[in-house]
Amino acid sequence: MDIVVFGAGSLGSLVGGLLARAHDVTLVAREPHASVVAEDGLQIAGALEETTHPAARTDGIDLEADLVVVTVKSSATEEAAKTLATGAFGAALSLQNGMSNEETLAEHLSCPVLAGTATYGAILEKPGVVTCTGLGEIVLGARDGGPSSVADRVGEAFSRAGLETAVSSSMPHRLWEKLAVNAAINPVTALADTPNGAVLETPLRDLSRAAARETARIARVNGVSLANRQALAALESVATTTATNTSSMRQDVRAGRRTEIDAINGYVCDRAAACGLAVPTNQTLAALVRAWERENVDGR
Repeated sequence: MDIVVFGAGSLGSLVGGLLARAHDVTLVAREPHASVVAEDGLQIAGALEETTHPAARTDGIDLEADLVVVTVKSSATEEAAKTLATGAFGAALSLQNGMSNEETLAEHLSCPVLAGTATYGAILEKPGVVTCTGLGEIVLGARDGGPSSVADRVGEAFSRAGLETAVSSSMPHRLWEKLAVNAAINPVTALADTPNGAVLETPLRDLSRAAARETARIARVNGVSLANRQALAALESVATTTATNTSSMRQDVRAGRRTEIDAINGYVCDRAAACGLAVPTNQTLAALVRAWERENVDGR
């Protein structure tokens, strides 16, 4: 399968590098990462160790492939979609944080758009080197739920490359569950500057659990059956299996980059406001991270 990974930072490089074990892969990445990969290959370190040789470029215009995997930050989804619309793809798969990315892609692309989640941990250490900080799973399927022959083909392609992959017919539930986990882990670990496992212990445990419960409630109001106990179980499972990992938002804060707070806790707040409900924990976390952004990444 010909595969383009658009936005090959930490996760995109790891997934693209692993897919290159069995497929023709092109990473669309920033410099100098793209040049180093094109010349020397991509070194994967950590929980997985090998070097693969995907193609790499910085220009995402006029590309053609069987599949494009989108891993840009949520704030860049519309720009990415417009760029990808200059090319042609058999299918698109979002492996992004936050909500509504799939809808944005579908507005611009003529191919089927799949939703996906990924629990692999990844850090782009330096150009040409990505560290797998924890093994995980990729779950993908039709963005509106139900069976999908396209998702089946993509899932088989991922599995053939050795990625732990599952195809789901309930992606709306999966996305809201992931949102609950991200809302509970990302801003808390970013603000406290702690690894993921810290949310399992006091004093952060109650704060994280409250954010997850609020998110589950808003999911139910929006027609997705996500019980509090399911959201909390997912939070505990992810925090346990990724206990030593650094969340993507903590990585952003440490690097002085803008975060995805608007697409995570901010999204929960927006949906709650539309329903006339209060989500005080998510609102506080969003306000704190946004205040940090105004002071530290204004203009970036």
